[in-house]
Amino acid sequence: MNIVEHQLIIPAERTDSRLDQVLSYLLPQYSRNQLKNWILAGYVKLNGQLCQRPKEKVKAGQTIEMTASLETKKGDEAENIPLDIIYQDEALIIINKPADLTVHPGAGQPNHTLMNGLLHAFPELRSLPRAGIVHRLDKDTSGLLVVAHNLETHHTLINAMQNREVKREYEAIVHGQMISGGSINAPIGRDPLVRTRFKVTPGGKPAITHYRILKRFNYHTHILVTLETGRTHQIRVHLQSIRHPLVGDPHYGRKNKISPQLVSEQSYQQLYSFKRQALHACRLSLHHPFSGKLMSWEAPLPADMQSLLDNL
Repeated sequence: MNIVEHQLIIPAERTDSRLDQVLSYLLPQYSRNQLKNWILAGYVKLNGQLCQRPKEKVKAGQTIEMTASLETKKGDEAENIPLDIIYQDEALIIINKPADLTVHPGAGQPNHTLMNGLLHAFPELRSLPRAGIVHRLDKDTSGLLVVAHNLETHHTLINAMQNREVKREYEAIVHGQMISGGSINAPIGRDPLVRTRFKVTPGGKPAITHYRILKRFNYHTHILVTLETGRTHQIRVHLQSIRHPLVGDPHYGRKNKISPQLVSEQSYQQLYSFKRQALHACRLSLHHPFSGKLMSWEAPLPADMQSLLDNL
């Protein structure tokens, strides 16, 4: 069990709001239900007095003190998992995630995740929601992730993500020869027939993807992709929607239909056996939460994607 502490001042625009609503506004890294439970449990003081009423109306300038326990959940154990740390300071940790590593525990992956590895390498992250992870990559997508090193940074990064101030670029290898670069502006929602998949659908959430060509091959294209939004499986779904799915994508791709006579035997075998989506988060840019300086990191293509390009 870990202790989290916060001392806050209610801003003018939140006067006459409920205590639980103000806490949710000031501490978006915690769920509204979690904050309500902490209030009811007696972990919150309003102007120095214990307040266990989530609906208590507050005034601008009042102080909130919260000292709460953050219980360790199943799957939150530290594990000695090798991590490729690109950069770290008191605010940020930048990780180059390999393919075949899930970001955080879930129903199908209770441990052996990036989060478990972070808790081993940085025990101080135990006091942060999801060990400071503020965005994710699919298990089989490789590349750069930013992790918050403290609660202040966690709050700042979440806001930066929501305001589209964190720039992420990906390299991808897709089926088919693209004619030119472009943009895909199409809403994405859950597929009603297969709950683990997503699809372009009129009732989905807005999603925008930009792409440009890096190199054309006879039957494939190497592209650079930039995201404006961060929907689940966004790149995979959008590229499938324009009939250029990612090579190797097990959910949104397609079987290699190229005749062995059209490409070298080595290329054919590699295309046929490529078991993950050919997608790599190659570049990450953001303004440092403390200094405000624009910083950028790059991660070269992993060996499997580079080998595939060499053979194509």
